Amino acid sequence: MRRSNKLAALFTAGILSLAATSCGSDDSGGTASDDASGGSGASSDIKVGMAYDVGGRGDQSFNDSAAAGLDQAIEEFGMTSDEAEAEDGEAESAREERLRTFAEAGYDPVIAVGFAYAPALTKVSAEYPDVHFAIIDDSSIEAENVAGLVFAEEQGSFLVGAAAALKSESGQIGFVGGVETPLIQKFEAGYAAGAEAVNPDIQIDSTYLTQVPDFSGFGDPAKGKTAAQGMFDGGADIVYHAAGGSGGGVFEAASEAGALAIGVDSDQFETADPSVQDVIMTSMLKNVDVAVLEYLTEVDGGTFPSGTTTYDLAVDGVGYSTSGGQVDDIADQLDEFKQQIIDGEITVPTTP
Repeated sequence: MRRSNKLAALFTAGILSLAATSCGSDDSGGTASDDASGGSGASSDIKVGMAYDVGGRGDQSFNDSAAAGLDQAIEEFGMTSDEAEAEDGEAESAREERLRTFAEAGYDPVIAVGFAYAPALTKVSAEYPDVHFAIIDDSSIEAENVAGLVFAEEQGSFLVGAAAALKSESGQIGFVGGVETPLIQKFEAGYAAGAEAVNPDIQIDSTYLTQVPDFSGFGDPAKGKTAAQGMFDGGADIVYHAAGGSGGGVFEAASEAGALAIGVDSDQFETADPSVQDVIMTSMLKNVDVAVLEYLTEVDGGTFPSGTTTYDLAVDGVGYSTSGGQVDDIADQLDEFKQQIIDGEITVPTTP
C-alpha cells in the first residue's frame, strides 16, 4: 500500500473536459446492483461504488464534478459502477449502511463524496480492511485503506474574491455558505481575503443556510435565493455561493436583482439554467473531477492510494473560470495574485 502525502500532478487540459457516460444509480442508497460499463471498448473487472452527498448527481456543482470524474474513468477504463446519495436529515447510520452496502456487494474502491461521510467511513473502513476507500474533502482518517482527496478552497476563493472587489460598483459584496463547517469557512475566508486585498474598505455580507447536523443547506435553492435576495436588497451587487445545489437560488436572485453571482466547484456558467447564465460572472473551480479520475487511474494501474493528496493552485487543483468573458479584463490581475500565492508571497487564511 502506498502512502501519498504529495501534491497531485494533474492531467492535461484535455482531461478537464470530461465526457458523460451512462451510470447506474440507486438514489435510495439501498442495494448496489445496477452496474454500468464504459463505451470505449475497454474492459475492467473493477467495480466502483460512489456515495454522493446531499443533492447527488444533477446538483450542477460539487456532486456533479465527482460524477464527471467517475464517468470519464468508466469511459476510459471500462470500469463498472453504482451510485447512491445521501438524503436530507438522514441519521449517521444511513451513511454507514450506504458504505457497507457497497463493500458487501464487492465494490472496490468505494468513493465517499464529501466530508460529512468522515465519521461513517472511519467506522466502515475499519470493518472492511480489505476494501479500499477514498473520501473527498477530508484528511482526518489515518488508515491504510483510505485515501483523502482535499483541496485548497481558500486559494481559489481568494481569486474570485479579488474579482468581486474589482468588479463591484457598490463596494459591497456577499457570501452564502451552504452549511457552516470548517470546510465552507475556508471558502468564506479566502473570498474575504481576496476582496480585501483589492479594497480594504469593501463591505462583505456573509450568511450560512443551515448549521450542522442539518446538511440541507447544500440542496435548498429556495433558501439560497432568500439569503441572496436579502444581500442584494441591502446593497450588495455580487454574491458568491459555496452552497452546492442551493446556489441555483442565488443565481435566480441575482438575475431578478440585475446583479451578479459567482459559482463554485465547477464552471457554472456552462451548467446553470440558460435563463441565469448571464449573471454568473465567474466560478471558483474545484477540480473534483480530476481528483476522482486521477485516483481511479492509479487504481486501474494496480495501485490503491492512501494518505492525503492536496490539490491547490500550484497544480491547478483550484482556480477560476473565464466562460462568458466577464473577467477577461481583470485576468492579468487575478493571475498575478495567483502567482503570488504559489510563490508564498501571499498566505491565504483558512478561517474567517
